[in-house]
Amino acid sequence: MKTTIENRLITLLKSLPDYWDNDQLNKPKVIEAIINYDEQLMKLILADELIQSTYSIKVGDALIFKQQEFIDFFRYKDYWDNSYTRFSNEIGLTSEGKYLKYNSDVVIDFPFKDTVLEGGMTKEDVQKNEAFYHNVIAKEEIDIMLSPKVLTNIKKYDVNGEHKVDKFNENDNLIIKGNNLIALHSLKERYTGKVKLIYIDPPYNTGGDSFKYNDRFNHSSWLTFMKNRLEVAKDLLTNDGTIWINIDDDESHYLKVLTDGIFGRSNFINNVIWEKKYTIANDVKWLSDNHDHILVYAKNKELWRPNPLPRTAEMNSAYKNPDNHPKGVWKATPLHAKSGSESSAQFSYTFKNGVTFVPPNGTYSRYSKDTLKRMDENNEIWFGKDGKAIPSRKTFLSELKNQGTPAKTIWRFEEVGHNHEAREEIKALNLEGGFDTPKPERLLQRIIHLGSNPGDIVLDFFMGSATTQAVALKMGRQFIGIEQMDYIHEVSVPRLKKVVEGEQGGVSKKVDWLGGGSFVYGELLEYNQIFVKEINSVLNEVTLIELVNNIKDRAFFNYKVELEKLLNEVLLSEELSIEEKKKLVLESLDHNQNYVAFSEIDDALYEIPKETKSFNDSFYNNETGVVNE
Repeated sequence: MKTTIENRLITLLKSLPDYWDNDQLNKPKVIEAIINYDEQLMKLILADELIQSTYSIKVGDALIFKQQEFIDFFRYKDYWDNSYTRFSNEIGLTSEGKYLKYNSDVVIDFPFKDTVLEGGMTKEDVQKNEAFYHNVIAKEEIDIMLSPKVLTNIKKYDVNGEHKVDKFNENDNLIIKGNNLIALHSLKERYTGKVKLIYIDPPYNTGGDSFKYNDRFNHSSWLTFMKNRLEVAKDLLTNDGTIWINIDDDESHYLKVLTDGIFGRSNFINNVIWEKKYTIANDVKWLSDNHDHILVYAKNKELWRPNPLPRTAEMNSAYKNPDNHPKGVWKATPLHAKSGSESSAQFSYTFKNGVTFVPPNGTYSRYSKDTLKRMDENNEIWFGKDGKAIPSRKTFLSELKNQGTPAKTIWRFEEVGHNHEAREEIKALNLEGGFDTPKPERLLQRIIHLGSNPGDIVLDFFMGSATTQAVALKMGRQFIGIEQMDYIHEVSVPRLKKVVEGEQGGVSKKVDWLGGGSFVYGELLEYNQIFVKEINSVLNEVTLIELVNNIKDRAFFNYKVELEKLLNEVLLSEELSIEEKKKLVLESLDHNQNYVAFSEIDDALYEIPKETKSFNDSFYNNETGVVNE
């Protein structure tokens, strides 16, 4: 039975439709408004004499609202719980014979949002019917969840086709299908401190991708999702390695702050602006969105230096040879610099033709007197056509060809490609599946060139259409890719097979790619994850009940769950929708068991073949050299 205050609040809040979802009061939204002292809500509730007298006190002439008491009333009164919340509170989680809801001894010792597990891995995942787990997990359980996992269904692809393989070699390229956070932690066993360059193109959290939740939960969950992955990515990088994160305006600035906290603000390199579109969207309400951000961080900025870009014909066209110098074409460059020692500020030097060089005010001599004398004697100083102009150095192109030029932070589509070019590259491969948001090979070519050298390891754990891996292979780098979506079989792996065979799209001709190389493909061995997929695919209550009965003796459920209560009360309830029931079943599973841990590879339950055990022993560097039986 509702109290008088409950009835009064219901009546008052009915006048504020923003706080209701159909007939259900949005309790968190009300609490948030109270915390922020929302003017409209505060005026409404404090105008009521009963609420004012119950939840405020008078001190002198001031009326003080007892905010926390009022919030506690909302938070803990059973009335405010909808049917889903009531069932989830009593789904059967117990401790010492009591439901957790009523047990005061339960302590959450390590909150950890399980954007750890799922959340939609790419922008292709718009229609995927996937539960978004958001659990609190104890620290020791996180360690179990993130322990190395068994790789299965292992194949190796080379120019001769597909082969079975029972050993992983040091220089093998690697593709893993499965949850990328779990896969990243499995990679730590072999690759900690060994990856030179990481490029990722994560979900942008724009509302057009798979993070479709209310703004506040959406944003915080996305940042948690990214934080968990960036932390382990940092561990994988070499001390002189870098990470390049492709993102758009919606989250770029928040991601910058988050990544500052992980890599250190002092290790931020630059924010590259990539012009991803060459057309203007004439139907936009505000401004035409034509660029992406690429946030660049070094693990240790003092140790990393980018490779210079090759000089272009346009750059070289500025070099002439009006005096027929034997060293060839040259360009006049200043003898002064913006910085230098105080002694060089008082500098002057008289050349053999009588012209005296004095650095302009506020500048310094770039060269010593001995160097200027040498250049003067070798006819490497230019005094203009009349021989009386301000002296400058003849900088010869022949001395610069091997030095290249620094990359700018604005990358035009003419230089590195655009979205349409990327889609055409995928289309030209004639793959069975489509992919809407690939990146152009020229973009990845520049990033890989700047941040790595032949033989270095390049990682992309939001692999998508495998552009990163394709370009890395063509450029002689070792690569690792991680992708959990099924289009890995329709787009990503088939694309890489074509690269091995010598396809001539993208940057192939530019880098003289003729084919070759190989890569190993493996999947995280699923267990509970199989049941997660089956539960998500259920369309009605009858099928759901049949499924749970079918898997109850095979799936791993949370040991605190009273399974009979779940089957006989929760799933038979008429108060819950099918989606709510599916979510409760998913929450009842033990998500530490979604994938099979390497430490359990000998468990007879999983029936793991000998060759799979051999490969995993090789991959995880089993020091005994003995294959698990």
